[in-house]
Amino acid sequence: MELKWFEDFLSVARSLSFTRAADERHITQSALSRRIRQLEEWLGVPLFDRKTYPVTLTPEGESFLATASETVFAMTHLRNDLNQRFRSRTAVLRFAMLNTLSLTFFPDWIQRLNLQQQLGYIRMCNSKPSFVEHIATLHSGETDFLLTYAHDAVSLIHQLAPYPMIPLGREWAIPVCRPDSSGQPLYPINPEGRPIPWLSYGHHSFFAHALAQMLGEHPLPLEAVYENGMSANLKAMTLAGGGVAWLPLSLVHAELSNGMLVRAGSSEWEIKLAIRLYRQPVLRNPQAEQLWQLIQQSETAHAA
Repeated sequence: MELKWFEDFLSVARSLSFTRAADERHITQSALSRRIRQLEEWLGVPLFDRKTYPVTLTPEGESFLATASETVFAMTHLRNDLNQRFRSRTAVLRFAMLNTLSLTFFPDWIQRLNLQQQLGYIRMCNSKPSFVEHIATLHSGETDFLLTYAHDAVSLIHQLAPYPMIPLGREWAIPVCRPDSSGQPLYPINPEGRPIPWLSYGHHSFFAHALAQMLGEHPLPLEAVYENGMSANLKAMTLAGGGVAWLPLSLVHAELSNGMLVRAGSSEWEIKLAIRLYRQPVLRNPQAEQLWQLIQQSETAHAA
């Protein structure tokens, strides 16, 4: 007996159609029919009356329906529970990070470390919509590590001062836009010029905080036409010609190289950022502590 037979039975019982159930189960109708037959042979009773249209459950099938549903639920719950227990016993490295870093920095960086030491299972916790919520994952103990940008203009970063930190690198947020037919910026940054369509970050994002200081000190005729807290989404709108966005250089390096995007202004409009890794003061997972030591050694060697 196989659990998938029970799942097949429930699918047919819901739709009363072998054709629709086969589509739902992503198998051929003949394969589904064969598996239902195997279940019926194992039980020793017919479960469906195939002489009617649509097919109907036999009395035995009606009796089996509740048991099949409970069995599938119980087995699925048991599997998930055992899997969760296993993962909690084994090394789980819990990372929170800004979405952009999960795309640009983290994959290559963690793989380089993984080549030096098998890291084990990594769980990402980067679905938080705001920077303050990313910080909260460290405060609450939800994560072991927080990978983030840092800038003096972002006051929230000072909340992380009590946490151990390793600097990992630098990044630049630069204004970019689509080029015109001559390769020049479609929306050049000019403090005295015409209004500039601005693809802005949500108020609670890291980059919104970082940009606020610069734009407060050096106002620009920006006209917000679109808002999104995700750099990758702003990049897509920028590529579509929607306006100017301040994006991480690592995120748009390829597009700058192939000419799909150009810098919209000079270097005075760029923002220099630090990349930092913070950790819990006490790492209860030995694997997480080993990783921290490995990162410290790696960064020390790199600096030398």
